[in-house]
Amino acid sequence: MRSTRGGLVPDAAPDWLKPLVANVDRVPDAYRRRVPPDVLAGILEANNQAVQAGRGRDAAVLVLFSGPPDVPPPLLPEDADLLVTVRASTLRHHAGQAAFPGGAADPGDRGPIGTAFREAAEETGIDTSRIHPLATLDKMFIPPSGFHVVPVLAYSPDPGPVAVVDEAETAVVARVPVRAFTNPENRLMVYRESNTSRFAGPAFLLNEMLVWGFTGQVISAILDVAGWAKPWNTEDVRGLDEAMALVGHDNGYGEAQS
Repeated sequence: MRSTRGGLVPDAAPDWLKPLVANVDRVPDAYRRRVPPDVLAGILEANNQAVQAGRGRDAAVLVLFSGPPDVPPPLLPEDADLLVTVRASTLRHHAGQAAFPGGAADPGDRGPIGTAFREAAEETGIDTSRIHPLATLDKMFIPPSGFHVVPVLAYSPDPGPVAVVDEAETAVVARVPVRAFTNPENRLMVYRESNTSRFAGPAFLLNEMLVWGFTGQVISAILDVAGWAKPWNTEDVRGLDEAMALVGHDNGYGEAQS
């Protein structure tokens, strides 16, 4: 496998992930397409203010796909999955929210791959020697926390067991079948009321979690770029509290994808 700058090994991607890896530069545009211009402008302004004030902090998250290496595109393996966590309800930032494993950079991380791998190991106990980093997405600014986040796209044929390591930090760790995200019945739009706007973004209602916000936006963009997305009802718009109340109410991982 050929390593590139930053320790990336895109050649480690299985055939079914290669279309996504080849077009990973399109993910930010797919992400922004679902964000209203005024909201994007607000995020840009908040980013500029954070940079000028020196408040922004680098962070990274691990977007880890697992599944067999020998399924040809465009088929998505029935048992392909994506690693997702739910943050503990006591945390200062994004409490109780579904997220990719990840967090703030430490001085010894040597870049976003190091940050994403270290944080994933700390949160889920995953054996990072089983993981191949394929690509990094453009850095994205998250206004509520002030983090500049780099999503690290990665692959493992078999990442081994994962579990909650520290209950004070993480409530749930799950390898969620990708078919749960592609199932139109699990998709909806979710908004959170604020003093300035009511922006609804893509979300996924699963049996243990509601995936919304930054994580839901990134997953939705990835599905679009990879060609895995199916038509879904974007008119199903719920408030965050209403959508959270539906978690665990007979909503599952959907039917196997052919």
